[in-house]
Amino acid sequence: MKVLWLQAAGCGGCTQSLLGAENRAGVLAQFADAGLELLLHPGLSEASGDEALALLQAAANGELPFDILCVEGALLRGPKGSGRFQLLSGSGRPVIDWVRELAARAQHVIAIGSCTAFGGIISSGENLTDACGLQFDGDQAGGLLGPDFRAAAGLPVINVAGCPVHPGWVVDSLLALALGAFSESELDAWQRPRSYTEQLVHHGCPRNEYYEFKASAEKLSDLGCLMENMGCKGTQANADCNLRPWNGVGSCVRGGFACISCTEPGFEEPGHPFMETPKVAGIPMGLPIDMPKAWFVALAALSKSATPRRVRENSRSDHPLILPGTRKGAPK
Repeated sequence: MKVLWLQAAGCGGCTQSLLGAENRAGVLAQFADAGLELLLHPGLSEASGDEALALLQAAANGELPFDILCVEGALLRGPKGSGRFQLLSGSGRPVIDWVRELAARAQHVIAIGSCTAFGGIISSGENLTDACGLQFDGDQAGGLLGPDFRAAAGLPVINVAGCPVHPGWVVDSLLALALGAFSESELDAWQRPRSYTEQLVHHGCPRNEYYEFKASAEKLSDLGCLMENMGCKGTQANADCNLRPWNGVGSCVRGGFACISCTEPGFEEPGHPFMETPKVAGIPMGLPIDMPKAWFVALAALSKSATPRRVRENSRSDHPLILPGTRKGAPK
């Protein structure tokens, strides 16, 4: 399968993340082993300048068949729908015109990252550039291609959302398409691959013991749970970041930073500072998914009353002050 990759308005962070994929031979070698050929990527391909433009034009005209269109970055529709806030270098044409033409030729279209899926960071604030995603404008269906868009193979845009996207999510999605093992049932309500959104960031979090006892961090660098005071949305965010961390070791919460739910539409404007938890009467407004408020309040009170001294003291420190005890005798 032949892949075209375009970069629209964004930071290029999703490509940087992809290059950190764990395969020792490199992600391009992994693609080649799966029968995926990267025809063009603005940062990875040898073709550039007129040669790259000729390749794109041939693909848009139908003279160069390809299978998968990957788009990275938000789509700028401004000013006044012209798209001229972002022109493809050397072509004099808006990027959104290229995306529309190429999407009409592709068997599959993939939005790489939350900017391309929903508008993301680029669409925040006053959104003077009229940035949007491929098939969503924030949490509203529509976007550049419209809510009814289907690629030639019958699927809507596949939103591999994240800011940046985890390399494994991109690789898994492309390999599944190459194997013919991807159907619309594999997508969730936001058209994201369920392979990673059927989990919560909370699953596998190294701070789960602190969460269970509601032993909360009070400042940056504390070891405790980041939900109660530090803005963490890990119990609400659909992603498997802590089950398959970046490079096998890293995730936001493992690095001491709250989960900001970057795979979700609208994450860029939570209405409060990222590192603060909004509360009403001392109760966090953002409760774990599917958990009634009354249950959470009752559970939190019970958990705090049973917090071991080790957990309580360690939660307010940047290193363990008290180590777990050692069992005497055989486990029962």
